[in-house]
Amino acid sequence: MKMVMAIVSRDEAKLVLEALIAAGHSATFTDSRGGMLRQAQQMLFIATKKEDLEDVLKTIRQSCYSQVDVEPDHADDPLISRRPPAKANVGGAVVFVWDMERMETY
Repeated sequence: MKMVMAIVSRDEAKLVLEALIAAGHSATFTDSRGGMLRQAQQMLFIATKKEDLEDVLKTIRQSCYSQVDVEPDHADDPLISRRPPAKANVGGAVVFVWDMERMETY
């Protein structure tokens, strides 16, 4: 067994949870704050069989990023206003995986 802990922004946690459930995995989560900007996050805990680990990681990877358009600051500047909006990836996850010797449910 493996334990996966994924730290995901609160905005994206619902999408990640829904994707994990749709893929047949279950997860527990708790709120968290931290990082340099003290942003609100959620920690997801997923216990999984070793052979399902890559599927869990793939599901998290595919569902926890957002892309946004970044507009130039000075739209009245002719040099800047001709540039197309930039794309930036925000969000993401920090994922920890460790071996689990034993898991029990009561």
